[in-house]
Amino acid sequence: MPPLDPLATPHPTGPGRNSDLDAALAEARESYAAARPRSAALHARAREVMPGGNTRSVLFYAPFPTAMQRGAGARLWDADGRAYLDLLGEYSAGLFGHSEGRILAAVKAALDSGINLGAVGERESELAGLIAGRFPSVEQVRFTNSGTEANLMALAAARAFTGRPKTLVMRGGYHGGVLTFASERNPVNLPIPLAFTDYNDPEAATRDILAEGDGLAAVLVEPMLGSGGCIPASDAFLRALREATRRTGAVLVFDEVMTSRHGPAGLQGLTGVTPDMTTLGKYMAGGMSFGAFGGRREIMAVFDGHRPGTLPHAGTFNNNVWSMAAGCVAMGEIFTPAVAAAHYARGEALRAALNTACARSGRAMQFTGRGSMMTAHFRAGPITAPYAATAAEDGLRELFFFDMLAAGIYLARRGMTALSLAVTEADGARFLAAVEEFLAARGPLLAAAAPGAGPSPG
Repeated sequence: MPPLDPLATPHPTGPGRNSDLDAALAEARESYAAARPRSAALHARAREVMPGGNTRSVLFYAPFPTAMQRGAGARLWDADGRAYLDLLGEYSAGLFGHSEGRILAAVKAALDSGINLGAVGERESELAGLIAGRFPSVEQVRFTNSGTEANLMALAAARAFTGRPKTLVMRGGYHGGVLTFASERNPVNLPIPLAFTDYNDPEAATRDILAEGDGLAAVLVEPMLGSGGCIPASDAFLRALREATRRTGAVLVFDEVMTSRHGPAGLQGLTGVTPDMTTLGKYMAGGMSFGAFGGRREIMAVFDGHRPGTLPHAGTFNNNVWSMAAGCVAMGEIFTPAVAAAHYARGEALRAALNTACARSGRAMQFTGRGSMMTAHFRAGPITAPYAATAAEDGLRELFFFDMLAAGIYLARRGMTALSLAVTEADGARFLAAVEEFLAARGPLLAAAAPGAGPSPG
């Protein structure tokens, strides 16, 4: 007997379950908290010595975050003994899952040979060669400890190379904890001169770049917004940035800290738009702390110590032995161009299946993204730029998160997933079934999609 189709079967609802969104959220939070007493206790203790009870804002959510104790493959286990399918993938840094044997062996071998050597080593040039051979824009590269640092150093290089002060960024963009642009005024951002334009608006971007003229050092852009909702840039938009920066002499920087996993050469390879510089990070050191920035040889020469007056670039752990060793295995043996292409295709197929289910339900829910990264949205029609979510959309996103946890699926509180190589076809089918169940069970709370409104392309 074939399994029941939740989207074609009347769904039973308990008292208050779907009477209104506030009631549904209250019930979901209560069930969540009741199932995780150990996580609740750990959070209460952490609040005594840490503001908010944690040290990484993206991992905080009310009433308290689930504390994870261990992982293996694409599975996680929390402090209360509950098991989850891990679709968060450490916000794209966990590409290799939690127990890739070759990476663990490389790290152990590196540590067995000494941890902090305070010197250059063979592995850093090996990893640099692997990266330079992979991305069209990268002729030379330097390492950092995070994507945030990579972006900061890339902008420093652009300012030094051009002799200009200002950087143009996208409203809604994110380039690290001190370069976050959900608003134009953010007290955590570094005080560097900034100009702003709108994401995926080629005409506005061209106008704004040309208006800055010879005062503009760099344009910094994500080829797909990450924290902004996995919204891909159009090829037309990226081409407009490329043309306008060529006209003004500004350095075009692609932040591919997340998107470099999309195919053999990242999104610059898939779109055919080659920037002047690229920033990298997340998964490339197999899950170890890592960042990198690279680009045209003449730009990167601002750091060449063989030349007088070049820029300093400090960082105790820039070339740490465990990141370098793991990175060589990750990029040289495991995440080959062929594996990257296949992983991208699997993600594309899963997102298409999820959007087909959303369309069948007739509800205003969809997934945007590219390849192995995607985000759930609770509105109909194409989504091509960041937007201010309504209170109802925020509530539905929270409800989706709690319902997925109840189904044993761990993803980002904002609805983002980043598939690891350890996620199987069966795991993808499990997620699809959970989304279909959510659409059926929570249908009364989800707005109906307008006739003819479908998911955003891509």
